[in-house]
Amino acid sequence: QVQLVESGGGLVQAGGSIRLSCVASGDSFSSRDMGWFRQAPGKEREFVAGISSSGWNTYYGDSIKGRFTISRDNTKNTVYLQMNSLKPEDTDVYYCAAAPRGTARYGYWGQGTQVTVSL
Repeated sequence: QVQLVESGGGLVQAGGSIRLSCVASGDSFSSRDMGWFRQAPGKEREFVAGISSSGWNTYYGDSIKGRFTISRDNTKNTVYLQMNSLKPEDTDVYYCAAAPRGTARYGYWGQGTQVTVSL
């Protein structure tokens, strides 16, 4: 069982930066791949970024490549999403998720944190 709690969301101006954090409690954080997703009301959930359990491999959605960076600290059971050059279209609720290593089966989800980008 894994519990995920996101933080760091808020209001930021276009072109600005923000860093999201997701702290995991429960078992085996270091054996789980982690991901960030986003979703706005009425829209489908969108994959943002993923990171392997070791942190060696990272993956990004096309819409955010080159602007966002995912990282993790297994000593702190935390995964981060550094978001730079933010655009109004990045406004969404951002969710952290966990999957068994190598599966992309994200079965554990946080409650989400709102990011709003203003002009």
